[in-house]
Amino acid sequence: MKVHTDPLEPDTYYHIYNRGINKENIFKEERNYSFFLERYNKFIAPVAETYSYCLLKNHFHMLIRTRSDGAIRAAFPLKAKLETGRIISMQFSHLFNSYAQAVNKSFKRTGGLFETPFRRIWVTNSVYRNGLMRYIHLNPKKHGFTDDFRTYPWSSYLSYRNAGLDTVEREAGLAWFGGEEGFIKYHEIPDSEGDFYGELM
Repeated sequence: MKVHTDPLEPDTYYHIYNRGINKENIFKEERNYSFFLERYNKFIAPVAETYSYCLLKNHFHMLIRTRSDGAIRAAFPLKAKLETGRIISMQFSHLFNSYAQAVNKSFKRTGGLFETPFRRIWVTNSVYRNGLMRYIHLNPKKHGFTDDFRTYPWSSYLSYRNAGLDTVEREAGLAWFGGEEGFIKYHEIPDSEGDFYGELM
């Protein structure tokens, strides 16, 4: 059994991550990235707030906080008989299935695109949470997709530098670091001092 697949709970911070089957690329063209984010906002915004993300060719990372039980139930009145965690998981399934179907149609492929089940890690404290945000934003540099993570286009780092760019919880995220200046300084900590999060993908 794969680790990090416990049921999702409401009002909880999580690191959500996944990759393509057999490490296959899940983003095959530039347009795929924006389409994935469009699908993500449609399916996940009703059940979770997003604080950071990074999309890479064959995997992605998200830092989210699931919404409260009441908020989720209000958004899905027709699913009153389901447990709240089940509703959250179903929305992620809808995201992955919707995106995979579009990719299959566009590239004339068949079968699954993502590993299942998708992974999730409970974020238990603010130190871990802040380190995770930095880890997510530095991921493109770690994997050699860019020399400067600050300019990578498919990361929420740019959202924190440009208000209104997309739907991350920008003001709340900046407040974790005491504002934009603290946010920038934290992300510029040398890797030897700041990369304590460990190896995931």
